Amino acid sequence: MNHKHGSVLNHVYDFRKKKSVTQEELARAVGVSRQTIISIEKGNYDPSVCTALKVASFFEAPVEKVFCLPCTGRDA
Repeated sequence: MNHKHGSVLNHVYDFRKKKSVTQEELARAVGVSRQTIISIEKGNYDPSVCTALKVASFFEAPVEKVFCLPCTGRDA
């Protein structure tokens, strides 16, 4: 799982490797650049809701299994 402080946590790398898909293939499938996929996987970029939904749909997984918020240790 990759993330930077304050960003959305994601399992994109894990899902991508499990499905044996390249960053370029995923990028083409969801309509973004390969650099965007790299940035998402590294936790340097939080995808838009639309992109997150497309990624989850590509992996046939609920969006909350691919992306989630970090635990803040506080009640919301």
